[in-house]
Order: sequence, then structure tokens, then C-alpha cells
Amino acid sequence: MVAGYLSIAQGKVEMLFVHPDWRGQGVGGRLLRHAVETMGATHLDVNEQNPQAVGFYRHLGFEVIGRSERDGMGKPYPLLHMQYRGH
Repeated sequence: MVAGYLSIAQGKVEMLFVHPDWRGQGVGGRLLRHAVETMGATHLDVNEQNPQAVGFYRHLGFEVIGRSERDGMGKPYPLLHMQYRGH
């Protein structure tokens, strides 16, 4: 079973998924720290309507630097643009 996976492109976290059975066990945090520390990821977008994810990213040192009314596909899902600022 895959516990989680991460995708990065040009310094931006494009995807971070953790299997529900593994949530709350540090998998996401380890993946995101690896992305920042080893792969130089400094930016990401998160669905504004997912407060759990927003809080997770804030807890790991990201802060909101902007907002879009629509997602990358033009659908009405507001996104928060976040940048890593450290702890």
C-alpha cells in the first residue's frame, strides 16, 4: 500500500495526497518537509474550502500570499496561493 505521494514542478507542490488510513501519522509532514528541504519547493495552492489542508500547510510554515476565485481549470473553487516562510 502507498501511504502517500507528492508531485513538484518548478518549485511548486502540485499534489500532496495521503491515504486516509495514514492521515495523522506524520506522512504528509514528512513528504512536505522533503519537498521543501531537498527539492526546493516554496509554493503551493490549496482549496480555500478545505480548512484542514490550509491549517496543515500553515502549521508547516506556509502562509497565504494571494487568492484566486477559480481553480486552474476555471471552475469556481477558490484557491489560496501559499509560500513557504519557515518556522
